[in-house]
Amino acid sequence: MPIIVNLDVMLARRKMRLTELSDHVGITMANLSNLKTGKARAIRFTTLEAICAALDCQPGDLIEYRPSEDPAARADSVDPARRPPAHRPQERSESGLHGRRLALGDTP
Repeated sequence: MPIIVNLDVMLARRKMRLTELSDHVGITMANLSNLKTGKARAIRFTTLEAICAALDCQPGDLIEYRPSEDPAARADSVDPARRPPAHRPQERSESGLHGRRLALGDTP
């Protein structure tokens, strides 16, 4: 995944253990462990705020974006529900673009 969570790096810089962080922010060890190992699929802003406050850092210190090397992997990683709709040209019917009927010789 191209989103990297550097929680372990910030913990090392602050010389803090995961258990200490858990006590400071009130987040379970399991959830912090999921963040640390990159298994988490999402993070709430309130959680991010609490972690940043406890570690005295910015969100950018914890979260990093690294594009995938493989172009095929990047295309497959987009959630189909989040893809923008494909552009479809407007079809012309015999009634024209705006629904009025055209007679021979009329211009749209």
